[in-house]
Amino acid sequence: MSSKGGTALSRRSYRLASDADNPKVTGIVNEKLLSDYLQHVFPASGKQGPASAAYRKSLTFQDLGAHLEKLLAEDNVTEDSRDQIEGCLGPLTVVLDHSSGFEGLLFVDDDLLGVIGHSNFSSIRATTCVYKGKWVYEVLVSSQGLMQIGWCTLNCRFNQEEGVGDTPDSYAYDGNRVRKWNVTTTNYGKSWAAGDIVSCLIDLDEGTITFCLNGQSLGVAFSNIKTGPGVAYFPAISLSFKESVAFNFGSRPLRYPVEGYLPLQSPPTTDLIKANRLLGYLKTVLSTSIDTQEEKLVERDSGTWQIQGDPTILVTLAHIFNHFAPLMCKVYLVEDVLMNFLLSILEGGGSVDEHPLIQQLLDLFWLLMEDHEVNECLKQLMMSLLRAYRFSPIIPDLGFQIHYLRLTTAILRHEKSRKYLLSNVLFDVLRSVVFFYIKTPLRVKEAGLDELIPTTWWPTRFDKEGKDERDTCEETAEERLRRRAYERGCHRLKKRIEVVEELQVQILRLMLNNKDKGTGEASRYIFLNKFRKFLQENASNRGNPTVLCPPEYMVCFIHRLITAIRSYWDEGKRKSPGSISSEDAYVPPQLFYNGKVDYFDLQRLGGLLSHLKKTLKDDLAAKANIIIDPAEIQASSMDDLDEDEETGAAQRPSGAVAMGGALARPSWLSSPTLGRANRFLSTAAVSLMTPRRPLAPPEKVKVRTLAVEQRTEEDIEGSHGNDGLLLGRPLEEPDQPITEKSLLEILDGVVMMYNLSVHQQLGKMVVVSDDVHEYAVALKDTEEKIARCPSRRLDILEELQKSQKVFAEKLNHLSRRLAWINATIYSKEKMLDVYWLLRVCIRTIEHSDSTGSLFAFMPEFYLNVAMNSYSALKNYFSPSNCMEELPGYEETLTQLAAILAKHFADPRIVGTDIKDSLMQALASYVCYPQSLRAVERIPEEQRMAMMRNLLAPYEQRPWAQTNWILVRLWRGCGFGYRYTRLPHLLKTKPEDANLPSLQKPCPSLLLQRHMAELLSQDKDMAASFLNSVLNQLNWAFSEFIGMIQEIQQAAERPERNFVDTRQLKVCATCFDLSVSLLRVLEMTITLVPEIFLDWTRPSAELLLRRLAQLLNQVLNRVTAERNLFDRVVNLRLPGLESVDHYPILVAVTGILVRILVDSDKHGISRAASVLLSDPCFQLRSIQYLLGEGDAGATSADQKHFSLHTYTDYISTEEEQKVERMLTFLTEESKQAAASTAPTSEDDLCPICYAHSISAIFKPCSHKSCKACINQHLMNNKDCFFCKATITGVDDYTKPASS
Repeated sequence: MSSKGGTALSRRSYRLASDADNPKVTGIVNEKLLSDYLQHVFPASGKQGPASAAYRKSLTFQDLGAHLEKLLAEDNVTEDSRDQIEGCLGPLTVVLDHSSGFEGLLFVDDDLLGVIGHSNFSSIRATTCVYKGKWVYEVLVSSQGLMQIGWCTLNCRFNQEEGVGDTPDSYAYDGNRVRKWNVTTTNYGKSWAAGDIVSCLIDLDEGTITFCLNGQSLGVAFSNIKTGPGVAYFPAISLSFKESVAFNFGSRPLRYPVEGYLPLQSPPTTDLIKANRLLGYLKTVLSTSIDTQEEKLVERDSGTWQIQGDPTILVTLAHIFNHFAPLMCKVYLVEDVLMNFLLSILEGGGSVDEHPLIQQLLDLFWLLMEDHEVNECLKQLMMSLLRAYRFSPIIPDLGFQIHYLRLTTAILRHEKSRKYLLSNVLFDVLRSVVFFYIKTPLRVKEAGLDELIPTTWWPTRFDKEGKDERDTCEETAEERLRRRAYERGCHRLKKRIEVVEELQVQILRLMLNNKDKGTGEASRYIFLNKFRKFLQENASNRGNPTVLCPPEYMVCFIHRLITAIRSYWDEGKRKSPGSISSEDAYVPPQLFYNGKVDYFDLQRLGGLLSHLKKTLKDDLAAKANIIIDPAEIQASSMDDLDEDEETGAAQRPSGAVAMGGALARPSWLSSPTLGRANRFLSTAAVSLMTPRRPLAPPEKVKVRTLAVEQRTEEDIEGSHGNDGLLLGRPLEEPDQPITEKSLLEILDGVVMMYNLSVHQQLGKMVVVSDDVHEYAVALKDTEEKIARCPSRRLDILEELQKSQKVFAEKLNHLSRRLAWINATIYSKEKMLDVYWLLRVCIRTIEHSDSTGSLFAFMPEFYLNVAMNSYSALKNYFSPSNCMEELPGYEETLTQLAAILAKHFADPRIVGTDIKDSLMQALASYVCYPQSLRAVERIPEEQRMAMMRNLLAPYEQRPWAQTNWILVRLWRGCGFGYRYTRLPHLLKTKPEDANLPSLQKPCPSLLLQRHMAELLSQDKDMAASFLNSVLNQLNWAFSEFIGMIQEIQQAAERPERNFVDTRQLKVCATCFDLSVSLLRVLEMTITLVPEIFLDWTRPSAELLLRRLAQLLNQVLNRVTAERNLFDRVVNLRLPGLESVDHYPILVAVTGILVRILVDSDKHGISRAASVLLSDPCFQLRSIQYLLGEGDAGATSADQKHFSLHTYTDYISTEEEQKVERMLTFLTEESKQAAASTAPTSEDDLCPICYAHSISAIFKPCSHKSCKACINQHLMNNKDCFFCKATITGVDDYTKPASS
């Protein structure tokens, strides 16, 4: 070959495989055959004259360069550049005008085509305008909120209130409110949804503006628009906070081109023709082989083509790529030419493995293109694929999504391409998590769900409280048929969605491949470091919308990741049978303290990491052989001190630079490119978005801790004598391999992901099933009304039938949407994933707990995920999937019960939030029979420890939750305390029948027995516990009375003041607390009456006197005729529904009956004497309970309260006990009145003026009654009067001489 042939290949030096022994494959073919081959691949076009003339001159590699140049030069003349088309002004590349054409605060993507609103109503226009002709541009709507998209002139002035369409020369379409705007507004078009494409068409010859939605014209929106000299229109948009769109002015092929209308940016016509022509040559090479034996060309199937080192073919390809490679760096050509070509290869169906041609082509790309060209080409290809996958319309068989995922899988199967994309593109430039998302169609009809699920169904039977009654034996035959048809439709849909999910798992498995070490680091370790960074962004930017991954993507991503991890985990188990299976997976505790895994600034159970390293360094050395370098402790504590200085320094550069640096993060919302939103546009001079800490600070090099990016495979997996991630195994941990260490870190990341946003999203999607339920109840109610409607009232019947039709249509739509959500989010498989995660957390917590003090290093999110995943399984996945059917369900419940019981008062846990969460979880746990039985199944020692923690004094801790737990253990045993809902609320429908407080009573006799044992054995604990309960009751009831006084005053004012709802809520809470504290007193007095009635116990008499005082106070306040309590109850204010006579009076009655009827003789007489000696005692209050108050005081129209009326709630035996108590107290009070001698005022206690003086203080000799001084001494040792320290108290009796 001459030098001319050589220059064509000068772009890269090729090393052609050659093998002298195999001339058939490698020899350069003879001249005639070569000429035929080249003529076949590069046929001359008709323009070069008769074909015979061309054939006469044989073609060699020396002439090929010139021949190819000549062929390609023919295309240049057809260029139809925009310069030659009149009617458009501005730069050739059309982008958004980020220098002067905007108003408000906006984030703009790097490519200046994506935009996110960051203020009330921001506006921005493009750099190019049009003044004649027909033009079009497309907008991809990434969120479906408030936006106005259209055209404006240069004269339009926008502000934070007025945008495109609100000024005379601007015109806009708003699919959120379904209107068009030009100063005034009228209805127009259809509503849009995220993922829709709006085409904006302007015809300046006719003076009209039209909009299309997903290629369907919405009709002419505006006609007779202003045109003529000096008038030109810019594409423009106004959008509210967090809304986002992406523009396509023609830099990429329009999704829905409109005939006769030109994009504002001209397509690269010449390049397009060239690229297509070169692709044609490439296809010919692939489908032609040279038979050197027969000396002829043979047609072959291009699908089986392979690079075999044949110089003829390689040199030919090198000439093609000489021209083709530079074109493949342009986004328009990649999307229009290359992506379509690769998709066509896979069109035949079959698995991706059956199409090796794509692997061969990628080999060719890496061989014949410069590195920077391959890199750019792959980047643009993945961007186009991601965009196409995310925004393709949903059709019943998900054909588009499957098509794009197959190609993504095929590309990622290529090792070199995969590693390049993982290292530089998938997490850095793109948001590849989108590949694992399956979007929910908002328009059921367009997604074809009505064809896939022709029959809809919804529950039709409800009990009194509005819950579904799942009793299928009562179904009619028609209902059963409908339900089964619906279930079949749901199953068909699920099967189609599973195909997509399977492809997504394949993609993840490719990314998690750890055997591809042929070309450097294995894919898994690249993925691991990128994944950790992704988690860090999401954990540390909780308020920054552009960086956070939307939770609906996280949900899909976590499920695919769990499937991929488990499949690799179990493969590893098969290879090394000594390791554990994924069924028993857990994260070993070493990860939390050895510094190998970065947990960013996430809270640990014991507080800050720097503090733990200081306080537990000896434990680390003793238990795990880990010595913390003193320099690192010093560095971390200095770090905390320097934080403010650092951030100040980072923010000193000028505004623009600081903003650019701080916000250079890939953006989520803007989206078509899913690229970075680096530019922050603000019309204000000051940036509002500079974060307190720079988002990517240079890491201080700490002595031992490695930055995520610096870790190698050996740091993670370890090698001989190096445990990698599992460095520092404590003695309690079994010395057995678990699995590949990299999988442990990914598993740890999965748990963190669940905590970041997955749980929240699972809760959010339940709303669709709640809507179905609400509409079903409304429809049933309407049908019942139609059945009852009198035939003469046709007007009412007509209205009811209209409502019935609306509800039925809405249910048809919602039940199909629910089928989709159940298949993608709440399916049985997804439930098993969440259950697996729950079990992983439980095992991890158990292993970590066994390390003693090192448990403090565990991140808080493990406990959160254990509690939240259980709550999700119980509340979100039912009723479609039942939790009881899960394997090992009861054992798991017991393990979780043991964790809650042990750790809610664990001194190693310091965070108040996590403590509160544990307490709330335990409180909810004891409300349900199954989980309460699980608490009873934990070992006795743990149960006793839990009860001891619950009975600790209520001061200095969140006592309301503790009290609630004790009440739940008692509910069902107390006096008149067997109700689920209060009697006066039965007619109203509960907001949520699944609330823990609305569960049927399920008392725990076992735990009550433990409580009785503890209180009777430990006298000091019993006294301090009851004293704190009485203190809290005094506080709660006093607060309640104070608040209802304010409410009453506000209600009586003539100006109709409305009471603050927050105040009503606090008032109702104080009432509920008072009732539950009274119930705990009832429980204590029933289980351990001697605490109050056995006066040999030091504090019994005092406790009884305090109890009597409080009970009398409550009774007097609640039972006084026409009192404050009555008036507020009768107002029936929203928020005070639970405030009623019944709950509080029945609780007080329960205590009184227990001490005055159900005790022994001594106890009853002591209780009666204390109660009657209390100055607040009024017999009328006790008579009120049975409706026997002063008859003259009750008005005829008002029903009097009486326990007799609550026959469903109070048993006959209980009523009889109250009657006996009343009779007894009536007798006792008569005797007491007869025997009590009048006391002079001087002999009364100077503190309470209720009892006679009965105690004298030492050394100061001041006097009071015993009740006052004993109560005072519980909290204070100083004398009431002289502040001397009291050393003792003696009985005092008045001398007889006086």
